[in-house]
Amino acid sequence: MSNHIEQYIEKGKQTIEHVLNNLINRDSIPKNLYDSMIYSLFAGGKRLRPILLFASYEAYEMNVSKVHKTAAALEMIHTYSLIHDDLPAMDDDDFRRGKLTNHKKFDESTAILAGDALLTKSFEIIASDEQLTNKEKVFLIQSLANASGPEGMVGGQILDIEGESTSLNLKQLETVHKLKTGKLIKFAIIAGAYLANTDEEIMNHLKKFAKYLGLIFQVQDDILDIEGDPEKLGKPVGSDVDNQKSTYPNLLGLDGAKKQKEIYIEKATEALTLAKANNSYLMDLLHYFGEREY
Repeated sequence: MSNHIEQYIEKGKQTIEHVLNNLINRDSIPKNLYDSMIYSLFAGGKRLRPILLFASYEAYEMNVSKVHKTAAALEMIHTYSLIHDDLPAMDDDDFRRGKLTNHKKFDESTAILAGDALLTKSFEIIASDEQLTNKEKVFLIQSLANASGPEGMVGGQILDIEGESTSLNLKQLETVHKLKTGKLIKFAIIAGAYLANTDEEIMNHLKKFAKYLGLIFQVQDDILDIEGDPEKLGKPVGSDVDNQKSTYPNLLGLDGAKKQKEIYIEKATEALTLAKANNSYLMDLLHYFGEREY
């Protein structure tokens, strides 16, 4: 993987962590809740969604500070979903990124409330962003609520739970992941492009790009659960098999999953070229998503 994309990701990571740090006020939040929120928010995430949002904006505009708070709100929602995913009633995980999960570090009730707090705080952050117009705020709040709610991530999560111990076909599997993983990735791309004032034609190509990027991310996730390095992943491999989850390798075999990923990469590349962003960091991130090791 090229040095310049790794540097771009590292720079974006430092930027978003600085923004996040300034947005949660220790003095106005009960201590245990604050500690729980901060624990998961700074537990070593890759920050890929905010970085995608930065890259989408920078493909068309320069002043990236305009999207900082929207990117932070997006990362808070992603973090809340991980806290809730790990709970005993859901995936019942003890570790994430090599650290104890939130409910193991604190307790279940605190973990639930920390997730709730991050979810609701995210919308407050967008609504009070002085760099955005009222029209932009409404668009972002509506889009983020849709991406993370019953027609997005939450809907995908229940389909994923219902899909355990049953065999999904490729179309059903794609539907689960377009909602569960793909909708927040799509929000990152669309929010960046919207705030950069791109036209409708470019936006339509980016929507297609975002759809395939979300699927690439998930296929690679499934592949890593079979042949990934547990130390790099920060968790044991093979949990999808143990939990009898419907995954791309289970459905298509490991080689078939890799071939399917290549099909998605080809379609994403085509859409990005039509969106006139093929020389942007979005193209580098597309390949990063397909090749990542954790």
